[in-house]
Amino acid sequence: MDRLSAYGMFVQVARSGSFTGAARQLGQPPQAITRGIAALEAHLGVRLFQRSTRAVSLTTEGAGLLPRIERLLGDLAESERAATGMLAEPRGELAITAPVAFGQLHVVPVVGELLALHPELDVRLMLIDRNVRLIEEGIDLAVRIGALEDSTLRARRIGTVREVIVASPAYLARQGVPGSPADLAGHDLIASTGPRGAGEWRMIGPSGQTGARRRLRVNSVAAAIEAAEAGVGLANFLSYQVANALAAGRLVEVLRTEPIEPIPVNLVFDPARAASAGTRAFIEAMVRRAARGGWG
Repeated sequence: MDRLSAYGMFVQVARSGSFTGAARQLGQPPQAITRGIAALEAHLGVRLFQRSTRAVSLTTEGAGLLPRIERLLGDLAESERAATGMLAEPRGELAITAPVAFGQLHVVPVVGELLALHPELDVRLMLIDRNVRLIEEGIDLAVRIGALEDSTLRARRIGTVREVIVASPAYLARQGVPGSPADLAGHDLIASTGPRGAGEWRMIGPSGQTGARRRLRVNSVAAAIEAAEAGVGLANFLSYQVANALAAGRLVEVLRTEPIEPIPVNLVFDPARAASAGTRAFIEAMVRRAARGGWG
């Protein structure tokens, strides 16, 4: 048995959830995958998968082995790329995902710089306000804002962002400027119901504790910003989301002195792709951009 190939089959079956899916990804007949997994299980003396007519799932032993094997194969791939000189020049396609506003403001400029520097590099950029499943959706690297879930993915922290409470000058002239969370009683709030937008209000808790009323709930950060600029109410955003509106004076930050823990910004990637020259070039470029002034 080629143990290294069998471990590769094991990882692919675990990721795809089926022997046929793994065979398709690896370009091998399903029977070869079945034989490879059976030989590996015999070698280890444990069952790695629970098999049924409809699905394949990891056993307890298989789930415990998977992250170790993924790290092992990732380290091996990194060593091979380094040995063959593939780290020297980024080439091929690099797939990146990021939240919409963050991507427009910070990722697109970095991608533009990389494409100008590396003529053999192509980039596929997915801007979307949800956590994309990297392996299943063929993504090399993701920008993640907020606490990270436990996973076998690697992460590189590149800074933090703040939560900010803002309103239009017209709204504040009409309703007054709150000096503390207690002053929010009687104010109107705008809440975004997206994955991580203007809806959490960590500083003040549920609106019932302050007397503030959520006058508008919207599932789009961009729409919530427009509503805030139109004077609908106070809104809570991440700092980069309203950096342009604050700079232009369309919105004004309030309650800035209230302590709120910063929110981490991480680059997350599959260990098997860590040695990719494109991945490394993007990470280094984002680190440089963070050092020049952070994320707004």
